Parts: sequence; C-alpha cells; structure tokens
Amino acid sequence: MKIIIAGAGDVGFHLAKLLSYESQDTYVIDFDGEKLNYINNHLDVITKKGDATSIKLLKEIGIDSADLLIAVTDSQNTNFTISVIGKSLGVKKTIARIDNPEFLNECEVDFKKFGVDFMISPQELAANEIKMLLNQSSFNDTVAFESGLFNVMGTALTFKSPLINLTVKEAKEKFSDVDFITIAIKRENVSQTIIPRGDTKYQVHDQVYFSVPNYSMKDLYPILGKKQYNIKNVMILGGSSIGEKTARNLCEDNFKVKLIEKNREKAESLAESLTNTLVINGDGRDLELLEEENIREMDAFIAVTGNSETNIMSCLVAKSKGVKKTIALVENMDYIDISQTIGIESLINKKLIAASNIFKHIRKGEILELANLHNIDAEVFEFEVKPNSKVTKEPIRDLRFPREAVFGGIIREGKALMSFGDIQIQTGDKVIVFCLPEAISIVEGFFN
Repeated sequence: MKIIIAGAGDVGFHLAKLLSYESQDTYVIDFDGEKLNYINNHLDVITKKGDATSIKLLKEIGIDSADLLIAVTDSQNTNFTISVIGKSLGVKKTIARIDNPEFLNECEVDFKKFGVDFMISPQELAANEIKMLLNQSSFNDTVAFESGLFNVMGTALTFKSPLINLTVKEAKEKFSDVDFITIAIKRENVSQTIIPRGDTKYQVHDQVYFSVPNYSMKDLYPILGKKQYNIKNVMILGGSSIGEKTARNLCEDNFKVKLIEKNREKAESLAESLTNTLVINGDGRDLELLEEENIREMDAFIAVTGNSETNIMSCLVAKSKGVKKTIALVENMDYIDISQTIGIESLINKKLIAASNIFKHIRKGEILELANLHNIDAEVFEFEVKPNSKVTKEPIRDLRFPREAVFGGIIREGKALMSFGDIQIQTGDKVIVFCLPEAISIVEGFFN
C-alpha cells in the first residue's frame, strides 16, 4: 500500500514506525525539519518537508496513486482541509484526527461527502478505554469485541492464583467448567511474547492475556486469585480534554467523580460544564490537598495531566494511600512495559490507541476491529469471514495456522463460541485472532 501521513508529531511518528516494520510505501509530510530528520535517522520511510495542504506538494508525491491519506497534525481544521484536498486529487481513502467529539456522533452531517472517510479522536478513545478499565477493575488491559460478547483481558498473576505452576493443558482440565483461552504470556524480564501451548507453564508475575466470553467473566476471577470489586468513587487529576471526557463518561454511569485542576480559569470552566462532577482548583501533587479530599476513600485514581512523570508519581502516591485502581496517561512508550513492576495497574498511551484504530484500515481482509495490547508487541484482530476464504476450508486443528498466532474465539449469529480444534469456521463468522508481527501477513491470507 502507498500511505501518506500528514503530521510528524507523536501519532504520526508512531504510525510511521509501525508501518516501516512492514515495508509499506510510506510518506511523511511536515513543516518541522527537525522532526523529519529524526524520522529519517530512525525509520525506513520517505519524508517531505512542506505544507500538506499544498496541492503542488501532494501531486509531487503522487497523491492520485495513494491508497490512504492519514491527516494527524495538531490542528483539526488542517486535518479536514488535507483530507478534502487529498480526496479531490484521487487518494482512495482519508482518515482525519479530530478534537471535537461531536463530529464522531453527529449524524446530520455526512463528512464523507466532503472527502473525510473516517475520523478519530485520540482523546475520546483514551477516555473510553479508561472507562472500560474501571468496569473491569481487576484487569490492567481490556479489549471488548461485539459489545463485550468476547473480551480480551490482561492481568499479572500473583502467588494467590491457582494457575501458578500449572501448564495450560492442566489448567484447562482443572477448570473445565470455565470457558477461556490463554492467548499470550509476557514473562517478567523477558522481552519476547509467548504464544502458549499445552505444555506452557504459568509463573508468578506473568502478564497473561485471556480471551473470555461474556458468560465466563465472573468465573475467571477465582482462577486468577482475584476478587471482582466495584468502583464507585473516582478522583481524576488533570482537566485536560481526556480528563473532562472521562469525568463526563463516568458521571453518565453514576460514578462519583472529583476532578483536580491546577489552572484556576480552567477549573472554573470545567465546574460550569461538568455539573455532576466536583471540580477542585489545586495542585494534585500536594499530598495535603489529596488528604483533604479524602483520597483514602477513593476506589480509583486517574492521572491525565500533560506530564507523564507527574501522572506516574501521583498514581504511586494514591496507591500508597490504599486506592485500589490507578491509571496513568503516559506519552513515553518505554513506560508501558514497566507499569506492573512499579505498582501501577494500567498505563494508557494515546499514540498506541490511535494507531490501533487507524491500523484496521491498513490491514487486509474484512477487519471489524483491531487492538494493540499495552505490554505486548502484537495485535488482536476481529475478522469477518468472507465466502470461500481459506479459514473456512477445514476444522481449526487442520488449518496449519501459524504458531505465532492463536484463535481467541468465534462470534456466530450473535453467540460466543470457543475456538477449539474441532470447530469449523463458517462464512459470516466474526473471528478473534491474536497475532505476533511476523505472522500477520500469513494470518491475513487465511481471511482473504
């Protein structure tokens, strides 16, 4: 595919990085020569300095032969303009990064008529992920498919888990009354992701990802040695767009929310717009303020300021005060891998979330959903099975599916089915697949 990325900021760079691994024909446009030089020195992509709204520049790099134009500059209006111009010049598909969440939900305006095929809001996506993590409080990573019919759940195993020292096969036999599939294991101090087989043994501190149908969710907790607890009282640090959207989302679901914002003018504005949220003007790093606001009574603490280190440190303070669930927004991808070791349940990253939503437009096959798991260099796909695709020809056990991938479940006519070896996938099924990077093209071939 020929892909043009307008904007070499955080989202643009991360997309270019992922695409460079796959030898896509990728171009990156930006005004900032320093950012482009950094990309040139680290990634195998083509850079072009200039204005991505320039018709001349877009023609120079062959916009009419491009498959996808991704506009992810810091300006929503610029992204719209780039998409409209690109579509007029012949690009097949456009994606624009936007800040206004109304555009995602507004049905009265058909943006495709103007040349914007898809829109993403990293802030909106991050706020939605925070809400999902709170609803599955004992897990540090979660992805829902088909409104939760199937869920991919990640958690770190402790010595309390009955799974410890069992093999995957032994665990399946011991807990045969619970439907779950172990799709990946990230071992402490080991960079490589394990696709578990029958003889793979669970160990203490393993970060394990399970694929679980909705009807087995409550039965999974005892197997993990964890208790399901309800979260009601939530404190949010930072009145950013993510903080505001998170507060709004949680209040709609009857959470009790306190939001701390350092800037007085912004705090007053938030207090007017968030009528069901208690907005406090103050520095969330001030331990005395946190104590005054009864941090010890909070069930969850969410730090979404613009500073990653502040978010991490304030979550550690909250954890020391007995808060059960902590979530920190971070920009540095290196922090993601150390979240559990430093005592924070969940770190979220806007770049990773945005890339996941954009990548499903790049992949082959009928992909309904795609997600990146935070601690693992791999992807989770939801494919819709097309007629006569290779995956329908034989039962799963006879497909010769790559060892670097595993089926996570099947959704057939609105029902969740376990993807064990004897089942045969049918046309129209929705299939969840976990896949390491080296096997992605092979897996896509099964669904073409």
